[in-house]
Amino acid sequence: MTEVPNPISSPEEALLERKPFIRRAELALIGVIIILDQLTKFAVRAVLPLHDSRRIIPNLLDFTHVQNTGAAFGLMNAAEFPYKSAVMILVATLALVAISLYARQLGNEERLSRYGLALILGGAFGNLIDRAVSGYVVDFVDVYWGDAHFWAFNLADAAITIGAVLVLLEMLGFGRRHASHTV
Repeated sequence: MTEVPNPISSPEEALLERKPFIRRAELALIGVIIILDQLTKFAVRAVLPLHDSRRIIPNLLDFTHVQNTGAAFGLMNAAEFPYKSAVMILVATLALVAISLYARQLGNEERLSRYGLALILGGAFGNLIDRAVSGYVVDFVDVYWGDAHFWAFNLADAAITIGAVLVLLEMLGFGRRHASHTV
């Protein structure tokens, strides 16, 4: 007589059988992004006075210390309204919650998306820390060609952008393991 495997008999056992919402490597990536982001912003504040620049690669890259009180890419930076800082913190917090809820739905095989969301979360937390502590985000990477400048950004913004690209690649089918390739 063959034995039938025992089904999970209690909710506690079911919780133990579930895969973790976030793996250690993903949590470590979030932590590394937050730490590196905060360290680079600390260094910029310490070494580079507000609105000063240091040429890194002529006609391509400068480090320029700016403060972003708006959203990504300086949107709403010039807009002034009561409780702007609190509104920006609330919007960032809601975005973090939405991203976290989306991340909970990902399967273990969706690695690009899982690491992409870890980058996004690390970057979003890094910028949220700035908003909560200072009321603005420190941006300093100034990429340009001649007189054409891209918006100044920071390590957190770069992590968010790379993370979004990884999620998009996963959605387009890159990085997925097909049944024919699994053993």
